[in-house]
Amino acid sequence: MNHDCCVVLNTCPDANSAEKIARALIERKLAACVNILPGLRSVYTWKGVYKSAEEQLLIIKTTTAAYSALEQAILELHPYELPEIITVPLVAGLPAYLAWIKQTTAPI
Repeated sequence: MNHDCCVVLNTCPDANSAEKIARALIERKLAACVNILPGLRSVYTWKGVYKSAEEQLLIIKTTTAAYSALEQAILELHPYELPEIITVPLVAGLPAYLAWIKQTTAPI
């Protein structure tokens, strides 16, 4: 199994911040592709208070080598005090697609 690629999940409060982060990650070559899924409802507690909010989910395809720089970019651009940044290693995938992720994402 190869763990050179990963998917990063990140929620954003609105379409503008989702687009801003997605565009920056692509322009900086920190990700090969970012999907923006609108209409997500998150239910959670923050500082002891129950919350329910409409959000947008970013599904970010990148390399494990680019992850640290990608995380820093999200932290720099994100409006949340503590943004969700969760990484899932890709244990398998279409070899040509995984190669495209590696070719499209700048080596760090």
